[in-house]
Amino acid sequence: MDINLNDLLRSYRSHPYEDYHVETPHTGIISFLVEEGQAVKGPGGQWLHKPGTTLFTIDRERNQKRVTAGCNGVVADIKLSLEGKFVEAGEAVLSIRHRLDRDEIIDRILTEVLSIFSAPQRARYFLVPELVTRLEKKAGDEVLVEDDDEVLIMSLMKRDTMIRYQGVPGVIYKVYFNSGDLVEQGAPLLGICPTDNLEYVHKVIQRIRTEWKD
Repeated sequence: MDINLNDLLRSYRSHPYEDYHVETPHTGIISFLVEEGQAVKGPGGQWLHKPGTTLFTIDRERNQKRVTAGCNGVVADIKLSLEGKFVEAGEAVLSIRHRLDRDEIIDRILTEVLSIFSAPQRARYFLVPELVTRLEKKAGDEVLVEDDDEVLIMSLMKRDTMIRYQGVPGVIYKVYFNSGDLVEQGAPLLGICPTDNLEYVHKVIQRIRTEWKD
């Protein structure tokens, strides 16, 4: 359970960035609307309903699709040699270098100290109603889950499947998605903390909040 927090913090301080690779959603002719080193913004608004900066467009059979930034950052590794050319689906055409803030650093370090329950498939996920009720009633207090408890509903191809928690019993310390979100396979859904480790995790988080400066 113990981690070398000093090493982790030192690593993040030396490189407090994460690169998000942007791929083409389908085939077509690409036209870039940004350049290397340009600052871009991700979705905005209370519900993140305002699209981010448009990165490029793809024209296919006279239908144009705009691809927007999913996070704040700076454009890097843009393949301007593809400008005006035909591209395949899933081709990486640029990256967004995003500077991590304190809460994002905490989230990443939490993955080192919590038992992470990940998405078994790319699908939409929902917390089961009983768990939603328990979390609302507890309002930040401890909500326990046991191995084999029903915790999630996976919605895929118009079919809903109940997902049971498989892992060490503990407290739901972190929910990594909003109910109804489309989650990629392998992405974290829940962060579970064994009750015996709660005090240690609290200390780790408190230290990061004290020492990390955005």
